[in-house]
Amino acid sequence: MLVLGDVHASDPDRWGALLAAYRAADEAVALQVGDLERYDLPRPTWFVAGNNEDLDVIDALRAGETPPGVRNARLLAGTAAEVCGLRVAGLSGNYAPTKYDLPRSELVEDRRRHFTREDVERVAALEDVDVLLTHEAPRGLLSYGYDPGCEHVDRLLEATAPDLCLVGHHHRHREAEIRGARVVSLAPVWERYYVLDPDDLTLEARETPA
Repeated sequence: MLVLGDVHASDPDRWGALLAAYRAADEAVALQVGDLERYDLPRPTWFVAGNNEDLDVIDALRAGETPPGVRNARLLAGTAAEVCGLRVAGLSGNYAPTKYDLPRSELVEDRRRHFTREDVERVAALEDVDVLLTHEAPRGLLSYGYDPGCEHVDRLLEATAPDLCLVGHHHRHREAEIRGARVVSLAPVWERYYVLDPDDLTLEARETPA
């Protein structure tokens, strides 16, 4: 299956890169880790919301609705789905310490982009997870002179014990084994796309065509 990092498809060139990745991979389904920004997709695509999204669309998808202009976009927000024989779970949103303990109903305007304790608890309760999608990274994966990882993603690795965790947000490829899971920070789609073998979870990176 096709695996995609951040897209930022409101930019026409990056939307073009996304379409090029779908064409080059020629896979029936895709997984994506946030900052998608457009939702009329060529193939069924399971994704988590990032911090840059059309939040009205995301709210509608959270509610089980399909708003106009959405095609093949399937949000994972504290939920899981069977994709090519894999149980794929997702935590949508990014972390804001001051918003974490609020109910989602109190997150308004652009603050809707964050995840809450309730969202994390919903993912932690999921069972038999093969692949976990998050926008935020766990601790121990990336360094900018400091560790930008999020302790709540660490907790989800422990609670759900996935074989593979795919993360976005940081626009760089990094891999590590963390809490028993192989964790991969994905390069953005204008640089690379990936192909995942659902049988053995082999992940192959390929350069996105111009």
